[in-house]
Amino acid sequence: MNLKDILAISGEGTLFKFIAQGKNAVIVENLETGRRTSAGATTKVSALDEISIFTTGEDLPLSKVMDLIFEKEKGGESLSHRQPDADLKKYFAEVLPEYDRDRVYTSDIKKVLHWYNILHKLNLLVKEEEKPEGSTEETASATEASAVTPSESAGGAEAEKESKPAAKPLKSPAPKGGKAKPADKL
Repeated sequence: MNLKDILAISGEGTLFKFIAQGKNAVIVENLETGRRTSAGATTKVSALDEISIFTTGEDLPLSKVMDLIFEKEKGGESLSHRQPDADLKKYFAEVLPEYDRDRVYTSDIKKVLHWYNILHKLNLLVKEEEKPEGSTEETASATEASAVTPSESAGGAEAEKESKPAAKPLKSPAPKGGKAKPADKL
């Protein structure tokens, strides 16, 4: 699953989409209501694509766990997160038999199933395309071939002659008696 820009905020019962980074906060949009709000600097915000589930071997990214649930349910909705704890543990063991029962708590299982069902309800469960090995050269050449330069899209060589030269990067003034500092990235 592609979980890019989807966030979970501590204390909130839903998921959010990343909109922008403010000075002291993150601007987010509630996926279910569409309402925008800000999450302050003291709020615990977690990106779903950075969350992993403990297993007896290597930790498994949350996106892979969502893929496993998607496959088990054949694209349907998963078990409700409000089921009894024993049922949740049994279901999660069917989805991911090698999950670490000592470090993955029932509350973690509830969150994963709840998040899955929210994403399913909003049709945001899009399975990532697996890239076959050895196709990196083919995709790189296809990308280069499909890239269109501004001069090509604006009418070829005539547009290239009329285009203005690129602006020079800004530099900070040199401090007294020292070297000039490079401009801050915007």
